[in-house]
Amino acid sequence: MSEKHTGDNTHFGYRTVDREDKEKLVASVFHSVAGRYDLMNDLMSMGVHRLWKRFTIEMSAVRTGQSVLDIAGGTGDLAMKFSEMVGPAGQVVLADINDSMLKVGRDKLTDHGVAGNTRYVQANAECLPFAENTFDLVTIAFGLRNVTDKDAAIRSMLRVLKPGGRLLILEFSKPRSSLLSKAYDAYSFTALPVMGKLVTNDSESYRYLAESIRMHPDQETLKGMMNEAGFVNTSYHNMTSGIVALHKGIKP
Repeated sequence: MSEKHTGDNTHFGYRTVDREDKEKLVASVFHSVAGRYDLMNDLMSMGVHRLWKRFTIEMSAVRTGQSVLDIAGGTGDLAMKFSEMVGPAGQVVLADINDSMLKVGRDKLTDHGVAGNTRYVQANAECLPFAENTFDLVTIAFGLRNVTDKDAAIRSMLRVLKPGGRLLILEFSKPRSSLLSKAYDAYSFTALPVMGKLVTNDSESYRYLAESIRMHPDQETLKGMMNEAGFVNTSYHNMTSGIVALHKGIKP
């Protein structure tokens, strides 16, 4: 059920690139879009991304005093809410491999008064710089599809979770209807690059983001990857007819 790579190559959108180059290419995308990332999310999803994230927060079952790691946390939408939920006795780590996104997230949370229980770490999801059994919850929202070795990242997330802790992966997935899938493709490959050009003066980054969604494992494949890594009680919940799915797994 693992993702398939060819030798030292992987995919960057629809392009085949050297595995070592993908991280740099993804970094350039997010350096480019960081400043307008929230605005573009609202435009691209017509605001629905906020509902997807709200459902993720509800499914997290986070309680006061717990430790939460938000990987690829970007501009901090989930981390801000988790900071409130865990309270002063808890801890939230907002992690992102991209320093531009991390700075935008830190500034945003600071502006909203988030302080003592939240820290910011530049980290690669494939080799997380945390001890085993550290976190009650790990989340990654709209970030896994940009990771070069997704299997390694899922294993790394399992390692840093406490036994009984849960992983939540919120990601674009495969629409359930072929008609919706065609309409979604048409929207993604025409409207998104145009919006990217108008709002960020960068159509290519949004073309890559559209392609990366198509290359991401579908619902059952990702569930299988989580099982293979060692998660139990894995499941997923489709939202917006499968355009997005929330996967959940428990560390035994």
